[in-house]
Amino acid sequence: MGGIQRGLLATGLWKADVPAPAAAPVATPVSSTSSSVYPHNLPLLTPDGKHVNLSDLKGKVVFVNLWASWCPPCVAEMPGIHALYKKMDPKKVAFVMISLDENPAKAQAMLKRQGYTFPVYFPAGPLVPPFDSNSIPSTVILGPDGQVAARHDGMAEYDTPEFKAALEKLAR
Repeated sequence: MGGIQRGLLATGLWKADVPAPAAAPVATPVSSTSSSVYPHNLPLLTPDGKHVNLSDLKGKVVFVNLWASWCPPCVAEMPGIHALYKKMDPKKVAFVMISLDENPAKAQAMLKRQGYTFPVYFPAGPLVPPFDSNSIPSTVILGPDGQVAARHDGMAEYDTPEFKAALEKLAR
């Protein structure tokens, strides 16, 4: 099934929407006492059990993908995500692959078998908006300010010149 889905992705019919920078607000109040708070505080665990938070990536474009090893569409889109990951500047764009597998060892075994090297995390608590999707795969692109620049629920091909260029433009 995954092979068929991967073939369907290759047709180009399931391209992800390209992320766009958020429009600037008409007027932004300026206050010397205000502080910018990253809007998405999402506690995560690394495969070795270390606690990290999505807010640690403030200042970068963040490609967040929710997936599971038992999900054929998730597995089908992974080669494209990994290819895109290898092309992006890690100083500007971070990849956060969040496995929803109940058994982290199964997810890690699948990734090792496929040779994927992107960073993988596991939720350390309930998923918060905008990551609390009812379907997987689900991808959320955050701008450097933490605002949602794009979201795609379902399988998509991310390794396209247009999508790469949009991430690079968002990272400027």
